[in-house]
Amino acid sequence: SNAGSGGVKVLKSSDGEKYIDLGKKKRATVRSFKGNMLVDIREFYGDDGNEKPGKKGISLTMEQWETLKDSMSTIDDLLVTQ
Repeated sequence: SNAGSGGVKVLKSSDGEKYIDLGKKKRATVRSFKGNMLVDIREFYGDDGNEKPGKKGISLTMEQWETLKDSMSTIDDLLVTQ
């Protein structure tokens, strides 16, 4: 594993995909599907070292990922005002 920007730890799954552990068996994985890069945020189940992706999750296209990133400060503001 190696560190990404900001000291975030980048891990590798058993099938070689790079991911970031979000805690509580949730991961953000960068993967290619049918030639398109996706950011997949998903819940996993199973024992350590034998985790399988669950049905609960979402795959974002690069365009959707950019929109989400551009919305971060607005989302932060909404979290504070709720």
